[in-house]
Amino acid sequence: MAATTVPDPHTEPVTADLAGRVEVHGIEYIPESERHGRARDLFGVWAAPNVSYLNLVVGAALVLMGLGLWQSLAVIVAGNLFWALVGLLAVSGPAAGTPSEVITRAMFGIRGNRGVSLVTGWFVSVCYLALNWAAGSLAAFAVAEEAGVRLNVPLKIVIIVAVAAATLAISVYGHATIVRLYLPFTVLLTVVFVVLGGYVLARADWSYQPEVALHGSALWAAVTAGLALIASAPLSYNNSADFSRYLAPSTSPRAVAGWTAFGAFVPSVLFTALGAVAATALDMTDPQSALAAVLPGWFRPVFLLAIVLGAITNNAMTAYSSGLALQAVGLRVRRSRSVALDGSLGVALTLYALLVSNFLDTVNNMLELMVALLGPSMAVYATDILRRRNRYDGPGLCDETPNSPFWYRSGINWAGVTALCAGTAVSTLSLATTLFTGPLADAFGGVDLSLPTGILVASGVYAGLMRGRSR
Repeated sequence: MAATTVPDPHTEPVTADLAGRVEVHGIEYIPESERHGRARDLFGVWAAPNVSYLNLVVGAALVLMGLGLWQSLAVIVAGNLFWALVGLLAVSGPAAGTPSEVITRAMFGIRGNRGVSLVTGWFVSVCYLALNWAAGSLAAFAVAEEAGVRLNVPLKIVIIVAVAAATLAISVYGHATIVRLYLPFTVLLTVVFVVLGGYVLARADWSYQPEVALHGSALWAAVTAGLALIASAPLSYNNSADFSRYLAPSTSPRAVAGWTAFGAFVPSVLFTALGAVAATALDMTDPQSALAAVLPGWFRPVFLLAIVLGAITNNAMTAYSSGLALQAVGLRVRRSRSVALDGSLGVALTLYALLVSNFLDTVNNMLELMVALLGPSMAVYATDILRRRNRYDGPGLCDETPNSPFWYRSGINWAGVTALCAGTAVSTLSLATTLFTGPLADAFGGVDLSLPTGILVASGVYAGLMRGRSR
């Protein structure tokens, strides 16, 4: 009988990223001996969270804003082109071997990055956790009612916690589990939404026109507001390197960028467009009820469960990255514990929103304003990748001492901070939202120019201030 060979941990690399096992790594550098996977694995990772009920809601919102069907479809395609930026950011993962929350130290410095990660990484993620869990929990409530269950407050709490627990379990197990699960999730959700699409398309009014057609500045105001709404989804994902950092450094950057952007772009366009088409025939002011009303009784629970699964897949990625962001801010805990901490806060916000106060309106309005920060933040990141030609020193990025090559001046890269502040300031002045209209937007008749102005100013200022510095 042959003797069993036991791997020697001192001579053979220990795989720290296996599906079904809790991921060991947090924000530290991933050694090349532990790199694995293929660029095309990223397709499922980015497709699953975008086969989403929220995309239907956003697509319908464009029609409710006064745009015609074909105008809405054009805005949907244009706004989703921002996924190309998410793909560009993803190429830095294999190059650095660290997550986005660490790579941005190259732009803002070791200390400066903590403040940026606190807002653009952790705070935004927790807000999205509450929004998505609220949508998923409302669908789960409807499933229970379809089954004849009489809901009360304790039972609602149990449902909310159950949805959150399923989400956090995936997040805690981490990267390899997400990669393994998300392609099957994509297929399952796509089948459900394609069936839904059949019922919606049968009622579509392809010649739909709003009762009062928009013209001139009113039309441009609606178009730019719609673009900002669509683009807010990709702009919230400045963390795409989190899911590509386990790939080998030799992995083709084009493949990484392409599979990331393609995986998110295709379902986002298709299912946001489905929401716009639905709004031509249904009253989408209450999307869940309107869509359920046109479905046969046997399919309604399936549709509602798909909404719950979509919320789980979206939030599992969000919670995963929020845990990394919390570590990057300086909290010295394991990634699994940082995920659990963020999840607990997200659950508390969801409970408060659904059971105590209409808190979600406040969160939604705040996220509208956050576009003014997220666009410039992503612009600085993308500009840095291009100027460095995607060459990053992973171990150096993980060095938080004054000896780090990314310590800059007192731990802050003032070029990055200045560019982010300048881009955010100009973008804020150009906002046109339900909550706030800046003077620049007001001067142009309410046209929201926050996206182009913020991105161009932040990128230009950063490139100018970093000019001449060693790459």
